[in-house]
Amino acid sequence: MPPPAQPDPNAAAYLGKQQQILAGAETLFLAHGYEGTSMSQVARQAGVSKGTLYNYFDSKAALFSALVENLSVAKQPFIVSILDNDSEDCTTTLIKLAEKFIRVMMTPTALMLYRIIVAEAAKFPQLADIFWQQAFGRTLGVLVPWIEKRTARGELNVQDATLAAEQFMSLAQTHLVNRRRFELPVTCDEAQIARISIAAGTAFCKIYAPD
Repeated sequence: MPPPAQPDPNAAAYLGKQQQILAGAETLFLAHGYEGTSMSQVARQAGVSKGTLYNYFDSKAALFSALVENLSVAKQPFIVSILDNDSEDCTTTLIKLAEKFIRVMMTPTALMLYRIIVAEAAKFPQLADIFWQQAFGRTLGVLVPWIEKRTARGELNVQDATLAAEQFMSLAQTHLVNRRRFELPVTCDEAQIARISIAAGTAFCKIYAPD
């Protein structure tokens, strides 16, 4: 029997440095926006040289993309675990998923990233594409197959699973998330999160109820 594989210290060091850079970039992007952050500032914030920074990320757009991907990947296991539970009905599953969406989208980092995209999309259109592909796109990548599976089982009646998934994500952003994005006064306690989650999951299942 071959000996167990040993961890590669070089790989661990590489990933550690990468996370160090991403942490520095997150701080600066959220504080100063995309245009207001330079690669030189990120290098100083992360405690690395500009040469080291460019060894990891060859442009600011690549760095921003990696940051959004890093933040999105962190939430993915929670979404997958909810959708993988086949013992629950569609409404229960979607209520839980809506609650998770709401909590994620109201975190300070998610709110600031959204504001950065809206503020700078006209000047830097690639940012919107990065944000869509790495954030919403990843969620659609697991939600669309779930909707198709539940439709095949006769629990939903959906013709366009991608459209339906985007509709559900919009429902989850109703009231609380949209108001928080614009710094409007809104109560975001547990009762309100539960109320919007139930409304989103229930409405979706009524819209796409089997004939």
